[in-house]
Amino acid sequence: MVLRAQESPLMATIERAFEEFADGIHAAEDGRGFERVARRVAERLGFRWFAYLCQAGDVTTVISSYPRSWTRRYIERGYARLDPVVRRAAGSASVFSWDGALSLRATSSAQRRFFDEAATFGVKSGITVPVRAGFGRTVAFTLATDAPALATDALLEADGDIVQLIGLYFHAHLAAKRRSPDADRRARSLLTQRQLQCLAWAAQGKSATDIAVLVDIAPRTVIDHLEKARRKLGATTTAQCIAEALRRGLLA
Repeated sequence: MVLRAQESPLMATIERAFEEFADGIHAAEDGRGFERVARRVAERLGFRWFAYLCQAGDVTTVISSYPRSWTRRYIERGYARLDPVVRRAAGSASVFSWDGALSLRATSSAQRRFFDEAATFGVKSGITVPVRAGFGRTVAFTLATDAPALATDALLEADGDIVQLIGLYFHAHLAAKRRSPDADRRARSLLTQRQLQCLAWAAQGKSATDIAVLVDIAPRTVIDHLEKARRKLGATTTAQCIAEALRRGLLA
């Protein structure tokens, strides 16, 4: 990864943490391995916990480093349906920060009680990465802390894209480990090599003009490849297409 000019200590720390995370997530083989890698990157970035949640209908899957008593209570009481952070993630495409002030804006007394209860377990603020997972699922990756307020704005402004990639990588590699080899082969055959190539460059923030130069094709052809990739993956935007490609392990 190329470091930016006049890189701040915060940026350097985030990029080093991401590089270590990316190496570790490739090697993770099971739930414990994924938990260990995510726990470490959370701590490297100054957070106390991480949490990955996938909600599909009435089934909620959680992998986290939260206190086990809180995780168990959260699942048993079906708090995913109530949690304002999860509800916001379900309708958002951008990484966002949150803290206890959300409890003051909660729309119901049950939500306010939920925040108060989370605070008793130490969960008070954090950053959440929504993941567009398709098939009506809600997926969110969260970094959380027990601090009453966390200066997350500086982190998001400096490297919000890397924080988002951490969440996307975690989900994509976890989903890939759970797929069968046949499913993986079918997914990879869905897009052409040129479509994958254009999508991979787009995932790195390159414009259609940039990609055209890098791949040596016309900008209009790049746009056509990205449009076809979106249709094949059922995405409405390129960002959503990238997230879906990551989920399927096409860009891993």
